[in-house]
Amino acid sequence: MTTEEKRRHYRVDSQNLLNYACYDETGNVVKQGMGRTLNVSETGILLETHIPIDAEYLVGLTIGFEEDIINLKGKVVYTKAGNDGKFESGIQFMDIDPDTNTLLKKFITAFRARG
Repeated sequence: MTTEEKRRHYRVDSQNLLNYACYDETGNVVKQGMGRTLNVSETGILLETHIPIDAEYLVGLTIGFEEDIINLKGKVVYTKAGNDGKFESGIQFMDIDPDTNTLLKKFITAFRARG
């Protein structure tokens, strides 16, 4: 039995370290830390952290993809308990500038070619 993929964009499994900051509605940083990507697409990321990230926050991400550093922002779509006491958060990207979008697509294309 096969399952039909419903996502619009292909996700690549990718484990990259990142820095994140959570912002409240007034733009103040309320928490920050380190995490890692579990998978990435053109429109979002699955993020693993040591603490849960509340859906009320906007998230700023700084991710190292090979020799490039990408700064993204997004909203939390969901957070759930993951493995080993960690948490997984689905982040939907917002307001990606054209240069960052180009780097993100380049990374995804290169990663797919390896698979």
